[in-house]
Amino acid sequence: MWTAMAKYLLRTKVHRDCLRTLLQAQKGKSIDQKHFSLSWRPWQHSTGTAPAVQAFNTSAPIQKVEALDKNQLVCVHWEDGCQSVYPSVWLRDNCQCPDCFLHSAKARKLLLENLDVDIETKAVTLTEQNKVYIIWPDNHTSEFEAEWLKKRCFSEQARAKIQEELFLSERQYWGSDLQLPTMTFDEVLDCDESAYKWLVTLKKVGIVLLTGAATEQGELLKLGQRIGFLRLTFYGPTWQVQDKMDANNVAYTTEKLSFHTDYPVLHHPPGIQFLHCIKQTPTGGESEVVDGFHVAHKLKEQNPQAFQILTSTLVDFTDTGADYCDFSMQGKQRILDTDGKGQVVRINLNNATRDTILDIPAEKVKPFYASLKDFVNLLNSEENKYTYKMKPGEIVVFDNWRLLHGRQSYRAGTEVSRHLEGAYGDWDVVMSRLRILQKNVLEKM
Repeated sequence: MWTAMAKYLLRTKVHRDCLRTLLQAQKGKSIDQKHFSLSWRPWQHSTGTAPAVQAFNTSAPIQKVEALDKNQLVCVHWEDGCQSVYPSVWLRDNCQCPDCFLHSAKARKLLLENLDVDIETKAVTLTEQNKVYIIWPDNHTSEFEAEWLKKRCFSEQARAKIQEELFLSERQYWGSDLQLPTMTFDEVLDCDESAYKWLVTLKKVGIVLLTGAATEQGELLKLGQRIGFLRLTFYGPTWQVQDKMDANNVAYTTEKLSFHTDYPVLHHPPGIQFLHCIKQTPTGGESEVVDGFHVAHKLKEQNPQAFQILTSTLVDFTDTGADYCDFSMQGKQRILDTDGKGQVVRINLNNATRDTILDIPAEKVKPFYASLKDFVNLLNSEENKYTYKMKPGEIVVFDNWRLLHGRQSYRAGTEVSRHLEGAYGDWDVVMSRLRILQKNVLEKM
């Protein structure tokens, strides 16, 4: 069946549509774009550094439909001249009738064990309402709307478009020239368009500074309610970053913190971190951030062997103590997590909680350290890191999977001189809220 499908695609316009370049780099833009403005409309493609998906028409009416390959494929001819091919097994699996699909939950009812993977269509027609109507061998019928089918076209271009809409994978990389995106705390809480702009910017740039919050604990709980809810960890729903006696975390000291991500000891580290400045020391205590994805890309170009070691070596992490409750955690992570395409999707690096146990052969230890040191040296390069000092009432929100953050040391006094309240969120929660806000904002346009 698949051989026949491939041959058919090669004979038709589908071949040309599928092989068209999908992701185009914006011409004339450097990878480290210096200026970033929140005046752009984030629900539209902006001029940025990351590739953008080409436009794909999802509103074209259907001209005709036909069955192919002994009725195991259905070809839809669109009035814009394009064609889409749908396997019969997929169409049967995704029948939208009440017997097969629970519309109140937007969930499939048809059981996979009742699906015939070799199913063929008995009849395929186009209705007066421009819908595809299918009769199956057992006389069950399915009806599909044109827009629904077009959105789920199997061409490479259409698949790239829907994936970008669902996951917003476009990124803007930066270095020391970052223009820190800034919004006000109140507008994010009160305005859907501003909240959507906040979360889209967070996804694209990886960091947003919010100003105008009160200088008291509890403001992060409001942001948690805005997105849905915060992530509870062993340090509580929120936690206080200040120097403490017998600190159970290196962040609770006045010493310098090297670049790190939080909580790599967890199998699923928090995706988002919130830090609210309640009190700031007059000297020292500057915050530092670095775009880990951008630096990882540089490492891959400059030292492919180091990149390969850091993407393949499982490193032990540990964290033991008592806070919200007592805890004893062990985890294993690769320093650089990659997806099936080799793109870095998460960084797991915390020097304080990296375990003394290293589960690799002795001969691989030195190459691992050399690779990690090369990565850390790149992170600390002046051209890559951005330094700023938070003011009381400011909240920084950043991508804990992408950015590494640190802090310069400061002098301890007789009383607490620097106080930040912190919290975590998960990307699943943020992306859920982002999609809901996107729908609300687009409906108002």
